[in-house]
Amino acid sequence: MRMVLFSHGLVPTRFLIILSHLSIAVLILWSRDQNVKSCLSLDYTDEEYLLQDKELVIGLSIALGLLGFELLGFLSGVTMFVPLTAMISIACHGSASILLTYFVLDEWDCHLYWWLFTFCSVLPAVTEAVTILRSLFLKN
Repeated sequence: MRMVLFSHGLVPTRFLIILSHLSIAVLILWSRDQNVKSCLSLDYTDEEYLLQDKELVIGLSIALGLLGFELLGFLSGVTMFVPLTAMISIACHGSASILLTYFVLDEWDCHLYWWLFTFCSVLPAVTEAVTILRSLFLKN
């Protein structure tokens, strides 16, 4: 009984937090100009701007792909009621939502994005993949 109540609270929380991270990542992708400029020196060239912009677009695109993968695994029901996966996902995506908001508002350096990407997008996606593989091959 207790696990059921615990899982039912995690499911909507996890869903909303993933959507929050997804929304903020899309917003950053659309309005990345100031963040790209904050990564460059005051006398940057167009070539440096394009290179930094391309790097940020690639990072955000991969993050959106990982979020899509995690959302697919969640909505398929395979990982929906796994408490450990849900807690890792909630912690990572909640942190991502807060930190990416600061990333945009305070115009953080683009190199900090890769730290956020690793801990807030890759870690929950790897956890999701391990949980999916475990449930498919071990039938747990």
